[in-house]
Amino acid sequence: MKVLLLKDPKDKDSGPDPYIKELGSYNLEATLIPVLSFEFTSLDSLFEKLSHPECYGGLIFTSPRALEAIKICLKEKSKKEAWSKSLKQMWNIKPTYVVGKATASLVEEIGLVPQGEKAGNAEKLAEYICSREKPNSSALLFPCGALKREVLPTVLREKGIPLESLTVYHTAQHPDLQESLSSYFSQQGIPASVVFFSPSGVKFCLQHIQKLSGDFINQVKFAAIGPSTAEALRGAGAAVSCTAGSPTAQDLAAAIHTALQPHSC
Repeated sequence: MKVLLLKDPKDKDSGPDPYIKELGSYNLEATLIPVLSFEFTSLDSLFEKLSHPECYGGLIFTSPRALEAIKICLKEKSKKEAWSKSLKQMWNIKPTYVVGKATASLVEEIGLVPQGEKAGNAEKLAEYICSREKPNSSALLFPCGALKREVLPTVLREKGIPLESLTVYHTAQHPDLQESLSSYFSQQGIPASVVFFSPSGVKFCLQHIQKLSGDFINQVKFAAIGPSTAEALRGAGAAVSCTAGSPTAQDLAAAIHTALQPHSC
């Protein structure tokens, strides 16, 4: 059976994509189609803030893209040297809070130690942070996207934990998305399952997939990587067959495998 994954492929340098690999272990043939494109912004401002760890109580990352913004900064020789010589060590005295394994592994790549990756979503991470941070302490620096959800900032604000958000990327529809989807459906047919990885993916893809599936749309099992994406699907009037227990390839593959069983309603 075929599964369509609406996400970017993993960097070629870091081996096979874990989602394709895990789904393959269940004899599911997965294909990736990139949905989003990203424009990075405020990078000078980001590095200026990273250059003053003494002003902050720690870092928060809820998206791999925010780490990509830092990695772009560190491509510049002088910034990379400053990071390696002193800034990295100064930030490592403070907590770096993250959602999910993908973000955690990127945090490790820049030499920091992630905390809270098992939280799985912004709501649970906010609870984790609140259990460890004191009200009215130094602000936590939160590099994020323009479309960030307000759950985490709201919870921290209600608990009196200062947060300084900085928008470091904007999200748009991938320029090849519609052509890629049309090509997939014409060549591979209608997949058994379509997996959404973000509310933005729902916004940009759902109607096109419904149109391409036609009368067979009810046979397609829609899967979500997490609760906010599942919520976006339901809000758009789509039935959600399964949601990953945590945002990992293993949990998602297991959930899809179960949803595709004949007895699964």
